[in-house]
Amino acid sequence: MVTPDLVSEEDIAKLIIPDDLSDKQPTFKAYIEAKVYDKEGNVIQYHRQPMRSLTQYFLALISIPLIGTYQNASTYSATGILTNVLGLPSAISGNSNNATIAWTWSIQLGSGTQSFSPSLTGLAAPIANGTLSGELSYGTVSVAYAGASIFISMTVTNFTSNTITVTEIGLTCTIGIFYSLSSSSTYNFLLSYDTFLSPISIPANSLATFQITISFLG
Repeated sequence: MVTPDLVSEEDIAKLIIPDDLSDKQPTFKAYIEAKVYDKEGNVIQYHRQPMRSLTQYFLALISIPLIGTYQNASTYSATGILTNVLGLPSAISGNSNNATIAWTWSIQLGSGTQSFSPSLTGLAAPIANGTLSGELSYGTVSVAYAGASIFISMTVTNFTSNTITVTEIGLTCTIGIFYSLSSSSTYNFLLSYDTFLSPISIPANSLATFQITISFLG
């Protein structure tokens, strides 16, 4: 049986913005979806809830397109939020050693729970990628956009003989700095952390899809 949505669009909006602004269009909405399929491809569980717990690393990452990666035209050093929060280098040596910064997103699932903090760096009990007992086989992460919304989705398969229960989810990021004259550097961060209001149970030899949607509205 497919379970109904746990939270409506109206509920999501109320959780994102204060009640005294309920007569205005929210400018930011984010939520998590999970669908579990049986061996025949039928949806046996559907769950959606607001994503409420963005970390300081998400805010630091978003600062890059907003304020750039260096302080100003006369100070070629990284902004404070990049060095203090993300721990990125403040400058590179050598005038000809150019650098390019890029990032990729992924989704991490877990079987534990913990209290949220903006400085969380990982899940309580990450579920490993694999086919052994207690592991899930992670598929390729898809990042797409439509209008003002970004969709990050991933399919996982349970190749084990036991049901695997997912209780927590995080949006993760790998930042790469690629230098022209020296070795590249990578940094990993947890951008969001949420526990599911109802556990997601993935039976043996079944699969599930997880999607995080972030919407920016005018």
